[in-house]
Amino acid sequence: MAFFYILPVILLVVFIASFILATRGTIQSGYSNFSIPPGVDHPGKLQIVLAAMISTSAMSVSRTRGPTCSGARCQSNPARPGAQPHGGPPRLHLLLCQLCGEDHSGAAAKGEGRGERLRSGLSPANTKPGCPPRPRGGRGKAGAGSPAQGDPHGHPPAAVRGSRPRGGPAAAGCPRRGRPPLSRALAALFQEGRVLEGTGVCGQAAFARSGTTRGPRPRLALRDAPFGRLPVRGRRPRAPSAGLRAGAIFFHGGGWPYRSTGSREKICRSIAGEGASVVVSVGYRLAPEHKYPAAYEDCLNATVHFVKNTEHYGVDPAKVIVCGDSAGGNLAAAVSQTLAGRSDLPRLRAQILIYPGLQALDFNLPSYQQNRGVPLLFRERAAFYVLQYLNGDASNLEEVLEGSHIPVDIKLNYRKWVSPDNIPEKFKVRGYKPHVLLDCTTEVFETAKRFCEPNLCPLLAEDALLQQLPESFILTCEYDVLRDDGLLYKKRLEDNGVRVTWYHLEDGFHGIISLFDYCGFSFPAGKRGLDSIVEFIKGL
Repeated sequence: MAFFYILPVILLVVFIASFILATRGTIQSGYSNFSIPPGVDHPGKLQIVLAAMISTSAMSVSRTRGPTCSGARCQSNPARPGAQPHGGPPRLHLLLCQLCGEDHSGAAAKGEGRGERLRSGLSPANTKPGCPPRPRGGRGKAGAGSPAQGDPHGHPPAAVRGSRPRGGPAAAGCPRRGRPPLSRALAALFQEGRVLEGTGVCGQAAFARSGTTRGPRPRLALRDAPFGRLPVRGRRPRAPSAGLRAGAIFFHGGGWPYRSTGSREKICRSIAGEGASVVVSVGYRLAPEHKYPAAYEDCLNATVHFVKNTEHYGVDPAKVIVCGDSAGGNLAAAVSQTLAGRSDLPRLRAQILIYPGLQALDFNLPSYQQNRGVPLLFRERAAFYVLQYLNGDASNLEEVLEGSHIPVDIKLNYRKWVSPDNIPEKFKVRGYKPHVLLDCTTEVFETAKRFCEPNLCPLLAEDALLQQLPESFILTCEYDVLRDDGLLYKKRLEDNGVRVTWYHLEDGFHGIISLFDYCGFSFPAGKRGLDSIVEFIKGL
């Protein structure tokens, strides 16, 4: 009998030892240089977020036969090309999926409150009273990250998005009328609660109550409605409006390889609800399967479609805004520049750029040096992501980091725009050393020469184009490697007569707004940043 008591203890010890070794190896390989500055907003909470990322990455190493992420873009360590998708225990796996943006929650996160049907469109004419739409034909898993078979652009067909799960009830003749099985929503809720309880953020029961308590009728009408083959999710306030509303088209961040239309759900809902506007998020094609300019083209086409059909969505054509965070900010800036010169479309009212990445010529600017190891975006990963977007691989990562991917003469030509000299001195006092210019080989430049294209690096656009841009809002964070990209673009816009509203989070870090209102992971600085965006939209 003693054997049956000893065996579990032995297995537990072996598991803990393997986990510690795996965690140590993960930290040494991918997180060895991370640091959390004391001035950041709630450093202890940020440590919890980082610990969840590290532990989940470690479990994917220690349990290679464990369950793996179904999304091809969920990777344990993007800094290492070819890394395996993160696996490990489902609880930790689910948390990292939430942090990296892979949409695995299915329909559990697709309503304002659990069980809300996505039957209300952006226009009342989209549905008949009391009759939710039938799921489109075909089979598929909601939120699957892989491209649909047979689609040359890699977009999931209309049959996949919003369709019932395999084995689920059909819409016609079923009491649930096409809604996802309750068991799937409860399973996702249960797993999220166990994750947060295990990390000490909040109790499982408290989290479950917060998600299942029946409240008042949702303030927003939500709908997944593709623009052609492009997945799109729209949000519209239910309250009647005296006139046409402002319309914001949102491009999610995620470094181009990650995220989906629902990964910024709470941000988009906050903008739609508090800003009394229509918000449409775009599920553009992702790298590395779809290289540049696929994401840019998708965002441009979606914006053109929206601008041409504003009356269908109850939007004032003179109040259309493009908005995005991180990589989405890059796409928003590129789309805004492209549409600035078009006379056949209404002029955009504004662009909102949330800690955008706007150049790939210099990864040794002060913010890249000062915040190279600050979560949630490390310097090496920033370079890795843009290489994934450009070439589909990161074979020249070291050359990009050291600055030997662009010839010196080209760097000097753009130095009037991309230079530490254009950054205020107060942003250089924290650990900055001037970087020596390095030349590059012809072979390396051939793989990186498109970094000089404004559609990929909007900071490099000519003055004549910038002068035509609409009013701009730029949000930057002190502890963010992309801080100086935003500062340099702000200066260029102001120098060219563009009105700029700049909001700087002194205690913010990259991705802080994406954690808004996610149980215990919400940060006060992120809420301040989001409130500033809403106020900007109200003032237009």
